Amino acid sequence: MIEPDHALKGRSEVVNVQRPHLVYGVSMMEAVPPDAQVAYVAMGCFWGAERKFFELDGVINTSVGYQGGFTPNPSYEEVCTGKTGHAESVKVVFDPSKVSYRQVLACFYENHNPTQGFRQGADIGTQYRSAIYYVDDVQRATAHEVTAIYAAMLASRGYATITTEIAPAGPFYLAEEYHQQYLVANPNGYCGLGGTGVSCPVGLA
Repeated sequence: MIEPDHALKGRSEVVNVQRPHLVYGVSMMEAVPPDAQVAYVAMGCFWGAERKFFELDGVINTSVGYQGGFTPNPSYEEVCTGKTGHAESVKVVFDPSKVSYRQVLACFYENHNPTQGFRQGADIGTQYRSAIYYVDDVQRATAHEVTAIYAAMLASRGYATITTEIAPAGPFYLAEEYHQQYLVANPNGYCGLGGTGVSCPVGLA
């Protein structure tokens, strides 16, 4: 991981995505509705990761961006150098009356391999790390609880220790427009995600 003093400088200009979401038809720039909640996760290449969440019932908006690092408003090319500290992240806006945060985390864990450190399959680099960025103490406690449950499930199947970063949600820098809902615009596009095949039993305590 790059040290903060050695990270790229970045810029003050923010990315402004004008077109609506290709699945929901809503703006990706609008504020989270008062009756909705937001989750931030990173699980490798964000193209395939975003698709897992806009296919999840109860999710009402998604976007991809950069999070967990040091460089303000980085470009995709800068993130790929490993010199920003950011992970490729997904912002998931969901209706808690239809899907719980625990279920969002189950979708997160079941659709990638969280034991690989700074990589996901063939995608290698700190930007591809597994991470949960929580927005409050409730999400923090839930993230640690679900992670402990899933770690035990993985260990029983012979997998290594979970390397998922669990940290407070810092700024989410929206990625360039062509990355948003990439696999809708490019149905045959690259998706490097691969789960472990181990289910995440979020109902257990």
